[in-house]
Amino acid sequence: MAIAFPGESADYRAARDRLLEQEIELRRAMEAVAGSRRALPPGGPVPQDYVFQGAGADGAPTSVRLSELFERGKNSLVIYSFMFPRDPGDNSPGPAIGKTAALPLEEGPCPSCTALLDQLDGAAEHARQHINFVVVAKTSLPRLLTFAEERGWRRLRLLSSATNTYNRDYHAETAEGFQRPMLNVFHRDPDTIRHFWASELLYAPTDDDQEPRHVGTIEPLWNLFDLTPEGRPSDWYEQLSY
Repeated sequence: MAIAFPGESADYRAARDRLLEQEIELRRAMEAVAGSRRALPPGGPVPQDYVFQGAGADGAPTSVRLSELFERGKNSLVIYSFMFPRDPGDNSPGPAIGKTAALPLEEGPCPSCTALLDQLDGAAEHARQHINFVVVAKTSLPRLLTFAEERGWRRLRLLSSATNTYNRDYHAETAEGFQRPMLNVFHRDPDTIRHFWASELLYAPTDDDQEPRHVGTIEPLWNLFDLTPEGRPSDWYEQLSY
């Protein structure tokens, strides 16, 4: 199907058609990668049934085991590790208002993680039709739930991992105790729960000045920038307020 837009030149159309071929190849490559991911052999069994802290039906804190995060008929569990506390080298401003604003900066939430979760809050209800999706953070449950309320998150399931070793075991925490924004996927087999996949690009070498983009395929904001003549800003990162 050949299309053209008002006022475009022959040079533009020729260049756009060449780019279209690249986009088609990218689409094919993305599907091939997804196919290879689905074809991974069984991952390692989860070493323990981690106990997280979450809000119960009445809002009171309650213990939740990893095995209890799997709903009936949904055998995949996606866990995003929210950097709360933030990386110690991140000096961007904290929240401007609210109880979270009173925390020391180094104990506050990561702005980039927050921006991603702003976007995933809208997608969470749709995602839950097919998979289990939760967000965990090393901070205490009261701090986590307070910030979620201040941020207006309504659909994310939020858990504290402050009392277990999940973050350390699944590379969302360094040996020094610094938090990392790892995304892990688990799958429930008939006999056990196994690790399936993780966003290991976070730790892989990058080309030139590229960011790791370990969750790049699910980041609407940065992909939106890629569609513009300006592209991704090289000297800008998400902030908690503007």
